[in-house]
Amino acid sequence: MEVTFFTLFLSRLDVQTVRQQRSFSVPIALLAAGALFLEILDGTILTTAVPAIARDFGIEAVDVSIALVAYLAAAAAGIPAAGWLADRFGVRTVLLLALTVFTAASLVCALAPGLTVLTGARVIQGLGGALLVPVGRLAVIRGTDPKDLLDAIAFLTWPALVAPVIAPLLGGLIADTIGWRWIFLLNVPLGIIAIIAGLFVLPKNTAVNVKRFDLPGFLGAMLVMVALTVAAELISRGSPAELVVAACLIFSAAIVCGFVVRWLRVPGRLFDLSIMRIPSFRVGNSSGSVYRLVITAAPFMFTLLFQVAFGWSATLAGAMVVALFAGNVAIKPFTTPIIKRWNFKPVLVFSNAAGGLVLASFLFVSADTSLVLIALLLFVSGALRSLGFSAYNTLQFVDIPPEQTSNANVLSATLHQLGMSLGIAVAVIAMSLAPTANWAFPLAAVLFLIPLIGAESLPRDGGARAFSSS
Repeated sequence: MEVTFFTLFLSRLDVQTVRQQRSFSVPIALLAAGALFLEILDGTILTTAVPAIARDFGIEAVDVSIALVAYLAAAAAGIPAAGWLADRFGVRTVLLLALTVFTAASLVCALAPGLTVLTGARVIQGLGGALLVPVGRLAVIRGTDPKDLLDAIAFLTWPALVAPVIAPLLGGLIADTIGWRWIFLLNVPLGIIAIIAGLFVLPKNTAVNVKRFDLPGFLGAMLVMVALTVAAELISRGSPAELVVAACLIFSAAIVCGFVVRWLRVPGRLFDLSIMRIPSFRVGNSSGSVYRLVITAAPFMFTLLFQVAFGWSATLAGAMVVALFAGNVAIKPFTTPIIKRWNFKPVLVFSNAAGGLVLASFLFVSADTSLVLIALLLFVSGALRSLGFSAYNTLQFVDIPPEQTSNANVLSATLHQLGMSLGIAVAVIAMSLAPTANWAFPLAAVLFLIPLIGAESLPRDGGARAFSSS
């Protein structure tokens, strides 16, 4: 009965899709959005549950951080191979396999008797999660007409905005009430639902002819991603020894990156870097990665400000940051009409400039400031980040030729993951360099100048294909 109802529900969505003459499948977009939400949520939700895990295992809280790093590093390591795997074996096969691995690993995490098993399961979970994001997005955008990209990407934008904001509060609530193991147990029914949905909605026989897998390119890209991800996590802890190790990792990553870029300049390698010559893709990813980095750092900075500087409880601080989520949700129905009305360049210039000003305004916020005013600032910040995020995520694919979709998607996912991984490190650096906690916000706001300059370099009609048939 449940399966029949679910099938009818998906069929109804498909009928609505046809009526609206969309060139993408709404059920697949919903499935990809759910998978993306799970992957991002599990990368951040465990942070507030660390003390509970440490008590359960009888170890120090700092020792549990290896389980957090393991997931992020594994997710970073697997992403570069996602495009080749999806082309070679088909989107349906790879996405269903990724969901199965992610779900099974979540169950092992929930039942882990100690830190070693938990860390090993987190590695496997991260590898499954690495495929969820790019392959899920590829299932949506492959074959989507440029005029429908704004609507298609809208489904994939909210998870990346919402998950990092609600994760600390949700993780803390679960750990303090029903226990930290339920953080992973809840993934199991959700994963099973996603797998069943995928069996119904994902198209079969989507594999294409591909060249031999570029193992040197993959290993090089993987080493850079893992080194920078681990370095970012070490920086977020801030101890002198860990900062030295982080510096060594960053230096090593820079050297390897130089060789990787030279290697990938040859056609037929893991990535085709020539697509960076397309202005919309270049701005959407080079400038967009810095933008994602800043908006990822912001929630962490707000939480630190409220708890450390203002002395608020973790619950109050987490609840206040949820105002960002409210801003994201409130503006979402209007992001597509706004972008269609004013085009990408003005929207990106506005979202970067206004976002920087709102972030910098927290220099003047204190513990005595009205809670209503603080919530309002957070709400506006959330609305601006949703608007900019939607624009960047759509812009990057508007001018990509169909044969380059898979390549562009995986290169974008790689840069996206890197930007989000470095976000917390940037927040910690800003907080440590600032003379007071409030001064960290204008310091971080300066970074908005980079995507602002990138947005200014975009041609006036950049991304116009998204409105060609509107």
